[in-house]
Amino acid sequence: MSIHRTIATCVAVACLAALAPLSSAEETENAKLQEVVTKGLDYLRETAQEPSGMISPRSGSGITSLSVTAALRLGVSLDDPLVAKGLKALEGVVKPDGGIYSSPRLKNYETCVAIMCFAEAKNVAGDARYDDILNNAERFVRGLQIGSDGQVDKADPEFGGVGYSGKERPDLSNTVYLLEALHAVDTPSSDPAVQRALTFVSRCQNLDAEFNDTKFAALVDDGGFYYVIPTEKVDPSISDRYTENGGLRSYGSMTYSGLKSLVYAGLTKDDPRATAALEWIRENYTLERNPGQGTAGLYYYYHTFASALAAMGAPEITTADGQSKQWQKELIDHLAKTQRDDGSWVNQNRQWFENDPGLCTAFSLLSLSYCDDDLQPSKPSEE
Repeated sequence: MSIHRTIATCVAVACLAALAPLSSAEETENAKLQEVVTKGLDYLRETAQEPSGMISPRSGSGITSLSVTAALRLGVSLDDPLVAKGLKALEGVVKPDGGIYSSPRLKNYETCVAIMCFAEAKNVAGDARYDDILNNAERFVRGLQIGSDGQVDKADPEFGGVGYSGKERPDLSNTVYLLEALHAVDTPSSDPAVQRALTFVSRCQNLDAEFNDTKFAALVDDGGFYYVIPTEKVDPSISDRYTENGGLRSYGSMTYSGLKSLVYAGLTKDDPRATAALEWIRENYTLERNPGQGTAGLYYYYHTFASALAAMGAPEITTADGQSKQWQKELIDHLAKTQRDDGSWVNQNRQWFENDPGLCTAFSLLSLSYCDDDLQPSKPSEE
């Protein structure tokens, strides 16, 4: 049974659980998942959400979008206060140019996660009520991509990328959010914006192959991904981002993000880029830390971990030492163990705002929304 069906019928399941002992390991796991998710949603609804409908508005509108998206994916109805008030608040930050953001510094990120949110709401509603918002927002984020206007050549290492507020220094995280937004509105993998993004994503992989023509490709060559292509002089002595030979360290959340991007761009596990990324994942599989970053960005890591493996249709990962990992079960168990009594999650490491329980709870619930037991490999979008 998928989590989407499980949570939608949580009351019935709870009643049955009270009347009779659980009869299988699957029912036990589903019950644990239901309990964890229900507590997390209750925290967002009863504690984190402000009267305005926003969650953690001091950090912009993005956490509200992530929270409402998670709720919808987990079977919460459109008229539930968490969703209804959240969507209304997001409608309130729609800009005349189509952007959906409250922080000008985060125009791309906030609009992309809002697109994911309204696309999920559209799927649940089954009508056209959010079409104008989605169409205008899609047009807006497409215009932020470097190279979308033909002014930057493909040979430029920034081609195809996007930054937090648009066409400043691009990074892999924001480029992946653009791909997720386009994927949410059923953009085919052949779309020029998707293929431009694939060019940038490929240049963020430590893979000495034709896909990465930057000077960094051969310096590490472990198949993992990194956050940004440096334009400044590389000095390994002043940053742990670099290896001793001036290469860029791969790390977990970016490698899972990169792998997911390859899938959204229509590649299969047989593509050399995907093969190399999966090998890095096998060698660095863990839920105890964000490999290469420790506890920094840990809950973002859980989301990229789950969404990438779900996109690959991989219910199990065989690690480099031959262990078979049922990652969905392990993720449920880990998040159940780390959930606080009030239903929230929080990172003691303040990096990237993860000391905010609203953000960590949204990421955790999004991660759990991928814990289905019937994963199938994603098919490339139709032309």
